[in-house]
Amino acid sequence: MKKPTRSVYPARLEGELAPELNRWLWLFKWFLLIPHYFILLFLWLAFIVTTVVAFFAVLFKGRYPRGIFDFNVGVMRWSWRVAYYGYSALGTDEYPPFTLAPVPDYPATLEIDYQESRSRGWTMIKWLLLAIPQFVIVSIFAGSRGWECGLIGVLVFIAAVVLLFRKRYPHEIFDLVMGLNRWVVRVLAFAALMRDEYPPFRLDTGAKEPAAK
Repeated sequence: MKKPTRSVYPARLEGELAPELNRWLWLFKWFLLIPHYFILLFLWLAFIVTTVVAFFAVLFKGRYPRGIFDFNVGVMRWSWRVAYYGYSALGTDEYPPFTLAPVPDYPATLEIDYQESRSRGWTMIKWLLLAIPQFVIVSIFAGSRGWECGLIGVLVFIAAVVLLFRKRYPHEIFDLVMGLNRWVVRVLAFAALMRDEYPPFRLDTGAKEPAAK
């Protein structure tokens, strides 16, 4: 019997767990990240506006404006670096840079492939119906108040306590946290109309994206 194939979703999220983490620093990262949180508040407000503009562009022209796409990917990329340093992973003690641009040498990366042509009818169906099951799942993973709540937040807190008392980050928790964050990003990319492909109901754990089969 032929085995089912597995493709790599065109929204890719990865993170490299630091071999050594400060056992106390996570207690103060919320304070260190205040400048990022302040800037990201305005960036996400702009993200909402640009996504609405992109919605009508896709609906009437069948194309997601490239400038808006690059900006929105940048906002998600910046947010992932902050989340990875902070309480959605605690995977590094390297302070995240203030930039929308890719930073290849930073231990957390996020990339989304640009899709040239889009289905106009698919746009309305996507927003009104198909994304609902994914939203329910993601709300459990990330919580209703942001990336750092929900199941992800609980797992990261457990990892932080282990780090505090045993000076190590459990790799099993890290791999699961990465899989949950990866699922959230895929759904966000789909809901923001950045890709037409429906996110798989699949938990791809680990630091790296799974290889296609």
